[in-house]
Amino acid sequence: EVQLVESGGGLVQAGGSLRLSCAASGFTFDSDDAIGWFRQAPGEEREGVLCISSQDGTKYYKDSVKGRFTINRDAAKNTVYLQMNSLKPEDTAVYYCARRTFYYCSEFWSSYDTWGQGTQVTVSS
Repeated sequence: EVQLVESGGGLVQAGGSLRLSCAASGFTFDSDDAIGWFRQAPGEEREGVLCISSQDGTKYYKDSVKGRFTINRDAAKNTVYLQMNSLKPEDTAVYYCARRTFYYCSEFWSSYDTWGQGTQVTVSS
């Protein structure tokens, strides 16, 4: 079965850090795949946070995470990571990774064809 498996979420105090993992299962990431991270807070729409692709490099969709969140790939582990530093309570959400089989990123979740189950990130004040 082709899927993405996220891990690394949890409860952290404001100012803390977490690293989320997005592992491919049943397939191998292609270097031209765009990998996006999205999040959804209770009662809110799912929103794009940032993305990595061969053509865009890293593309941020939330100004509020610039300078705090970074994304990188480890081809040997078939995994993409989201490093989140200086976390704030407003970062609390379920985080999802998604794959788009295209070499450009997209801010729109409907442009992605493979999703993970999500991992909860809770930041306490």
